[in-house]
Amino acid sequence: MRYDAIVVGGSFAGLSAALYIARARRRVCVIDAGAPRNRFAAASHGFFAQDGENPLAMIAAARAQLAAYPNATLVTGEAVSARAQGDGFAVSLAEGRRLEAAKLVLAFGISDILPDLPGLAERWGASVLHCPYCHGFEFAGRVLGVLYAGPKSVHQAELVAEWGPTTLFLNGNPAPDAEAAARLAARKVRIEPGPVRALAGDGAALSALVMADGRTVALDALFVGPRYRLNSPIAEGLGCAVDEGMLGPTIRTDAMKETTVPGVYAAGDAARFPHSVAWASADGVTAGVSLHQALVFPRLAA
Repeated sequence: MRYDAIVVGGSFAGLSAALYIARARRRVCVIDAGAPRNRFAAASHGFFAQDGENPLAMIAAARAQLAAYPNATLVTGEAVSARAQGDGFAVSLAEGRRLEAAKLVLAFGISDILPDLPGLAERWGASVLHCPYCHGFEFAGRVLGVLYAGPKSVHQAELVAEWGPTTLFLNGNPAPDAEAAARLAARKVRIEPGPVRALAGDGAALSALVMADGRTVALDALFVGPRYRLNSPIAEGLGCAVDEGMLGPTIRTDAMKETTVPGVYAAGDAARFPHSVAWASADGVTAGVSLHQALVFPRLAA
């Protein structure tokens, strides 16, 4: 069976796009490998009427709701490649199967490239965090830190200071210039220049950073803005333009979330910056509506 749309990725963006396509009575197939970016977090925050809910539970509920539509299909697996075929596209799965559709939505997301520090990865999403809007409230008024990952870390430290007393850990990197240092001082951000050896604490909790000189610096939460990578090479393989940002690549789209390849749409963290579940879902809706209208009005899409 040829679908009207294949959605590669079944998290907040992909499922939102698929739901709108399904409700427009078009045949839609979602291919998902089951590894959403926020699977490390116990709770998702800031999403309308879902604040504090477990993100995996939210995804499971959305999958169940989508599956109730007879014209929606969910496939568990990994899409490894896609190519133009006739007036549509063919998507190949790792298992060897090939699916065809008139149009595509790329919503496969991104993966964070975490700093290689002992004790950091196992606390990711619990006490090592990337977004104060997503997780800052839960640590408000406590002792906070920002781990330097590049020039944007100075801005991050200035922002995180809104939630509590903050230290910027340079981890052996060069000191900020005079202007940046003045901004940090104005926000009462302390600067710790030395290299970090490890993170310490019970379980997923953080209690301190262990410095290379043997000192321990008490800390309740550490924010870091790591670089990230796209979860799939499919966009590049199709010829979609990908822009390199300060922290990683982003699939280029127009206001209606269509990529530079006609008939291919992209939504979610792979196709925007900054990131949040609310933005991902909203962009998925935009992609789904745009794709459907291109099916209804093909001459306008061309």
